[in-house]
Amino acid sequence: MSTAVLIQQHLIDPEICIRCNTCEATCPVGAITHDARNYVVDAEKCNLCMACVPPCPTGSIDNWRTVPRDRAYSVEEQLGWDELPAAWSEEALAALGGGADPAVAAAEAAQAALASAAAQTSWASVGAAEQGAVFNSATYGATVPPWSAAHPYTNLYGPKAAQKSITATVTGNVRVTEVGSDYDTHHIVLDFGNTPFPVLEGQSIGIIPPGLDERGKPHHARQYSVASPRNGERPGYNNLSLTIKRVLQDHDGNPVRGVGSNYMCDLKVGDQVEVIGPFGASFLMPNHPRSSIVMICTGTGSAPMRAMTEWRRRLRASGKFEGGKLMLFFGARTPQELPYFGPLQKLPKDFIDINFAFSRVPGQPKRYVQDVMRERAADLVPLLQDPNAYFYVCGLKSMEEGVVMALRDVAQAAGLDWEALGAELRKQGRLHLETY
Repeated sequence: MSTAVLIQQHLIDPEICIRCNTCEATCPVGAITHDARNYVVDAEKCNLCMACVPPCPTGSIDNWRTVPRDRAYSVEEQLGWDELPAAWSEEALAALGGGADPAVAAAEAAQAALASAAAQTSWASVGAAEQGAVFNSATYGATVPPWSAAHPYTNLYGPKAAQKSITATVTGNVRVTEVGSDYDTHHIVLDFGNTPFPVLEGQSIGIIPPGLDERGKPHHARQYSVASPRNGERPGYNNLSLTIKRVLQDHDGNPVRGVGSNYMCDLKVGDQVEVIGPFGASFLMPNHPRSSIVMICTGTGSAPMRAMTEWRRRLRASGKFEGGKLMLFFGARTPQELPYFGPLQKLPKDFIDINFAFSRVPGQPKRYVQDVMRERAADLVPLLQDPNAYFYVCGLKSMEEGVVMALRDVAQAAGLDWEALGAELRKQGRLHLETY
């Protein structure tokens, strides 16, 4: 009887996954895909490199099943799951003559080791030919937090935690984009009462919309970055804020009504919301004196940047922080579609260096955040070289490559070795990418 070749199949737990897209954005071989319901791993493409595991905010990505290679779960099967299947029993595997083929196991181990090393290496050093001439900006994103970041609490509430969710009360819901613009963006404040829910700047939470989806199943959680600092939207209160844009079309411009965003934007003061989390252990701000922060964002990607800026502003007002430099590159189609545009104008210029980029202003050339970054190259070069300066990118996935390439161009124009610098930015937790 021939021996069935066993593999460790990489799977994503659909009960824990908050569909944040981090895994798919990080995977260097395109093994992870998704539909409207689940994120899944293609066993035919996965090389066990583990690049997707550290950035996952929930741990849903870190699941494995020993299965016969010829019975590996297909992408189609995984897309239909509501929970992970039970593990194969030793008896069932033995009945197939199951056992790891030593030669195959050794080859897979060697492949995994090589792939893991490659995942830590930048695109250029691996070679354009081997990467299919695709610039993989995710290879530069850090998966570790700044060394001085505060300790984050994660997964306190969720499907597999001791308590599955908690209830928060809406205490504020204000539109923060100009009425009449295409983008309807809201600043929503949630209060947790006496229930502990500690968050740090850069973390996110999950909101579970009420009702059932088109399959008659409960809606999965929607992830939103926290827009308030660690001591609350209102200092000293057990609350937080979110920045949420009402979704009425998909990335291709087709009409669609986002379940989570429309539910949240329509909430009234006093309404109750089901919450899980918090999530995120790497996209965190540094706490040590004189550390500088460069924030690059578009649209609602401004949420974690607002949290970081407000925490620094509060520390500055109390005289408790020897502030480093704050730089903000903020992009939108027009000023009317920029969240918090008014309040940003009131921040002192000696506190934060703000740079706007608008791509759809009539009569003006299109400008994106990467264009403005190149214009400010002289100011970015010293920060790239400063081990106490940290870079944060948040917004649509489409901006990620342009921003990282702009940093590369700025560095190379100044005679810096980008490959060595990029590796250091990643290793030291100095360049963080959170796109969706």
